[in-house]
Amino acid sequence: MTEALTSTIESETGRLAQISDAIERFHAARELREVLAVGDRKARELERAAVSELKPGRPWREVGELLGMSGSRAEQIAKGR
Repeated sequence: MTEALTSTIESETGRLAQISDAIERFHAARELREVLAVGDRKARELERAAVSELKPGRPWREVGELLGMSGSRAEQIAKGR
């Protein structure tokens, strides 16, 4: 999934770079950034939900270890930070 997404983003930014009209290129780039921002927000929500799902019955340290991060970072993600 990551490779396909990276390839798509690179392809789209390359396409936008070819737009000769600066105003059109600006608006197309802004639209792309808005789409990416929405995707980023949704991905953060999914991360938060996954961390919260792992928490019951576990200390934050253990949740962090499961995810390859510190317990304090796992707790921050669960709190939306």
